[in-house]
Amino acid sequence: MPASEVPGADPTGSEAIHTEQLGDHLLLIRVDRPHRRNAFDGATARAMEAAIDAYEDDDTLRCAILAGTAQAFSSGQDLIAAAHGDMGVAPNRGGFGIMAKPPTKPIIAAVEGHALAGGLELCLACDLVVSSRSATMGIPEATRSLVAVGGGLFRLPKRIPYHLAMELALTGKAWSAERMAELGLVNRLTEPGAALQGAIELAHEILRAGPLAVRASKQIVQHAYDWNDADSWQNQMPFARPVLASEDLQEGLRAFADKRDPIWTGR
Repeated sequence: MPASEVPGADPTGSEAIHTEQLGDHLLLIRVDRPHRRNAFDGATARAMEAAIDAYEDDDTLRCAILAGTAQAFSSGQDLIAAAHGDMGVAPNRGGFGIMAKPPTKPIIAAVEGHALAGGLELCLACDLVVSSRSATMGIPEATRSLVAVGGGLFRLPKRIPYHLAMELALTGKAWSAERMAELGLVNRLTEPGAALQGAIELAHEILRAGPLAVRASKQIVQHAYDWNDADSWQNQMPFARPVLASEDLQEGLRAFADKRDPIWTGR
């Protein structure tokens, strides 16, 4: 059944995914389905995919922030929609329009409230996480005889210790953002209501770096899990070589010598 026909589905799709440019190079993508605690149906996933595609295609945008609302980052799949056969999957980027194919440019999760089930998996599709101290995170699927197939079961053990990821997966318990920060999943903690501002501050730190180098560095770090040490020397070069031949590299060196801030062109 299409999302528009699921009882109580509105807002959905493009009405539930809002984008806003914050300055010249930063994009805010906000999930706004408060009546479903920002859970995803198919139309919302497709709208997210469109937002991520637009971010990728716009060379002026160098970093994105993914946020929910004050009450919830996301509670995952909209189970009412799922009961009508409407799953939160997009055709190219998979779950929630991002999970199977995150953007190649940096994206930061700004978490308030709950990031549960697919909500935590949405965080794991991001590169960095800024969270309110009062937020909670977990993958409770097993308690409903479900399986966290949005990346949580194979990405979480790469972000926190194996046995603690296993505890979350098998018990379905939710842990505080403060504990997740202690384990390394959360980059920065803020006071309640300040996660977005904290994410903006972190984004501005990224924006001060060369955009080509940032993009290449993200790709190399992501592949690091798959490469052995011997192969990594050669495998990194297809990502690094264009940066080392770029105008931005020369600008970075000149700016260092001149003791000034560089002016990046992305070329």
